[in-house]
Amino acid sequence: MTAVALILSLMVAGLGALGVVSPQRLLDLVRRFETPAGLYIAAAFRLILGLALLLAASDSRAPNVVRILGIVIFVTGLVTPLIGIERFQRLIEWWSGQGLGFMRTWAGLTLAFGMFLAYAMLP
Repeated sequence: MTAVALILSLMVAGLGALGVVSPQRLLDLVRRFETPAGLYIAAAFRLILGLALLLAASDSRAPNVVRILGIVIFVTGLVTPLIGIERFQRLIEWWSGQGLGFMRTWAGLTLAFGMFLAYAMLP
């Protein structure tokens, strides 16, 4: 399960890197999830990442932190479908309307978060 957590963590970091380099491309990618199926896919990704982190936490470099993050990510995966398309669209509109600096800052935080998770999963 550690390998799955590592791969998914690198995917999170990759999305963050994309947003730092090209916030518009990240926004275009996120807009593809503005459907009921898209929300379920996002939820499934969060559920799988959260579960992988929970199961791999004991083998990680920071087991307590990884366990807590796994729980938080898993719960957000459960809640994601309840957001609804309209609220998701409003959230994306708000986020994209804050400017490129704001978008890059959040993307940078996502990159750092993904890299921390990947580091924690390394043997």
